[in-house]
Amino acid sequence: MKIQFGCAPINWTNDDLPSLGGELTYQQCLSEMALANYKGSEGGCKYPKDYETLKKALDLRNLVICNMWFSSNFTTFKNEETYQAFEKHMDFTYSLGARVVGVGECGVTVHGNEATPLFSKAPILTDEQMKNLAEGLNELGRRAKRKGMKVCFHYHVGTGIQTREEIDKIMSLTDPELVYMLFDTGHITVAGYDAVDLIKTYIDRVGHIHVKDVRKEVLNRLKAEDHSFLWGVKEGLFTVPGDKVPGAGTCVDWDGVFGVIKNSNYDGWIVVEAEQDPAKADPLEYAQIARAFMKEKLGC
Repeated sequence: MKIQFGCAPINWTNDDLPSLGGELTYQQCLSEMALANYKGSEGGCKYPKDYETLKKALDLRNLVICNMWFSSNFTTFKNEETYQAFEKHMDFTYSLGARVVGVGECGVTVHGNEATPLFSKAPILTDEQMKNLAEGLNELGRRAKRKGMKVCFHYHVGTGIQTREEIDKIMSLTDPELVYMLFDTGHITVAGYDAVDLIKTYIDRVGHIHVKDVRKEVLNRLKAEDHSFLWGVKEGLFTVPGDKVPGAGTCVDWDGVFGVIKNSNYDGWIVVEAEQDPAKADPLEYAQIARAFMKEKLGC
């Protein structure tokens, strides 16, 4: 298998809620990723924006940037602003080793608002918004393809592309030669759908993978009490693959997910992106748990 394994700095300091892990340095984050035997990191809010500084820190630890989230704003029809920002983002991440760009639509998202309930206030896109999003993603895909990169669309709860129906629609409206899927086990599970069925359906279009598990007890409370996404994160909604802590009550069928990957031609990155409060869940310990579990299941 040609899979490479990475880790997201959101496990140390949360991009959507920087107070979680705000005291931790990016140097600690990168060093602990390397200690846990990962070869790549996703981008993060605390990482230096200066190329030379970040490249030096990565090289010292034999790491590369494998992907960095890019926020598009097509649902608010800010197409030209999005294209311009994408060009700069693409150039920066390519120079640090990335060959994919994970794009999340943030025009009308509620996932970053701690006071907004995730499910009762989830945005519902109009046909016009969905059409513009698809056309915008195709254009980003054309620009990425010219540079030797792939656009991987990151469906995400709270963004308007949350349900299985919404995911299927945006995938059907976009060109499979230009727009790939960023498959995320956690977000499809939180939305209430089967991660195995989704990856079976789209494995030939998957260009990047995020792995995290979901604690059922926290998810049930989030839904029943109508909380925000960030409430869930703080309460421990997510954890890593392989978490065997008693009472974790995890949801993802890992044998099913990894079985699909093993029987496919997937040759990209698998990235642990299980954002938690680092004061409650030591990032290095959980990164090691996930890496050992994936080696056991995937043999690499």
